[in-house]
Amino acid sequence: MRTRAGFPVRNRLYVTKYLTRIPPHVIIRVMPTTLVAPAAPNRSEHDEPPALHERAMDNLRYIRETMERASAFTGISGWGQVAIGVTALAAALLAAQQPTVRSWLAVWFVEALFSLLIAGWSMDRKARAVRMPLFSGPGRKVAFSLSPPLFAGALLTAVLYRAKLTNAIPGVWLLLYGTGVVTGGMFSVSIVPVMGLCFMTLGAAALFAPAFMANWFLALGFGVLHITFGIVIARRYGG
Repeated sequence: MRTRAGFPVRNRLYVTKYLTRIPPHVIIRVMPTTLVAPAAPNRSEHDEPPALHERAMDNLRYIRETMERASAFTGISGWGQVAIGVTALAAALLAAQQPTVRSWLAVWFVEALFSLLIAGWSMDRKARAVRMPLFSGPGRKVAFSLSPPLFAGALLTAVLYRAKLTNAIPGVWLLLYGTGVVTGGMFSVSIVPVMGLCFMTLGAAALFAPAFMANWFLALGFGVLHITFGIVIARRYGG
């Protein structure tokens, strides 16, 4: 069968179905020639990005603080501990000769103040020698950990004295001082918490010991233990 154009019907259908040219816009959409950039944040024309040196200083400050938190405080002076131990033995001998409890307490209070001065001076001297700030990150943690037990000991001393329980004072002093050394020593060298545990053990024994041994427990703790551990610290950690 032929059409008027002279082509068979089937050929005409083939041309119509497969060879008919379809406009391109019918098949796909025309892509835009330019891409739309995302909206920029609102920024004043006077705003400037942070300077390179400011970002570098921030990074250095962060690194320094991180190293301080991770490092141990080595400013505890071993020879300063030895000096404290020697003065404590002298105070024990002097306190044993006092006729009253009040004068006995006065001797040990003077010794406590003198020991704080020795400790502060010796630690400052060692910190300067090793070029380490005394109140660095670990140094502040040691001071803050040691201060509350000492303050609690001072308050308990007044309470025990008013209650006429003076025999318990040496044990309380040794126990609380050891507690402060243990907690503060966690940010220092490993030998310091061991010293604190020895003080705590001695303080617990002093609480249950006879009254006449109280003064000698103080001599053994603040005197002998300070001298012993002070020598170890001086030899292992440089003074």
